[in-house]
Order: sequence, then structure tokens, then C-alpha cells
Amino acid sequence: MTHQREIILQELQTSREHLAADELYERVKKRLPRISLATVYRNLEILTNAGLIAKREVSGRQKRFDYDVTDHDHIFCIRCHRLDNLDLNREEVGYLPVGEIDGYTITGYRLEFAGVCPDCRQKNE
Repeated sequence: MTHQREIILQELQTSREHLAADELYERVKKRLPRISLATVYRNLEILTNAGLIAKREVSGRQKRFDYDVTDHDHIFCIRCHRLDNLDLNREEVGYLPVGEIDGYTITGYRLEFAGVCPDCRQKNE
């Protein structure tokens, strides 16, 4: 774990947000002024491959990085593109895929909801 990786990981974890690489770069640059965007991207890939963070791609949008690598679901704002964790009781949702579907062995799943976040709703009112 290099110093740069530690700082990137700390910034992502303390933000408690799902940041894009360029957003994370702006935060990390305050602590490491000489770091490049390419270095942030490279280290995010390394941290993702190591299982320390997760990469989320929502509706074909810019990839965001998640500090929480446990199985969980997300809700996405269709206006501002905010991505939040969703505390969802999966057992109450109903059908949960297990076993095989269309020849695939199911190893897990994620639910993604889309809507308008509270901030965007308030701006429209």
C-alpha cells in the first residue's frame, strides 16, 4: 500500500460518497498537490482489483467508486446523477434469483433504482 493509495482510499472512505475519479482527484490533490489524474485512475484500478473498493457504473454514466464493498443496492438520481446506498431488505422485495437462470449460475445480484433525489425535488418545488 503506497502513500498515494492510502490517501486515495482515505478520501473515498471519509467522503462516504460514490465519487467519480475526477471528483476524487480534486480532493486528493489538496493533500498531494503533485499527484496526477492518471495516477488516481491507476490507483483506483489497483484498489478495485484488490477488493478494497468497488467500481460502479450506473446507467452507462461515468464510473463511480464505492467505499463499501459489501453486497448492497443503490438509488440513482436521474437529474443530478447522485448515487446513494439503498438500505433495502431484499427478502421483502420478493423474487431473489438463486441457482441457474438461462444457463448462468447465479453468484449474486445488485438492484439499482432510479428516481429524483430529495435535493433535486426541493429545487423544483
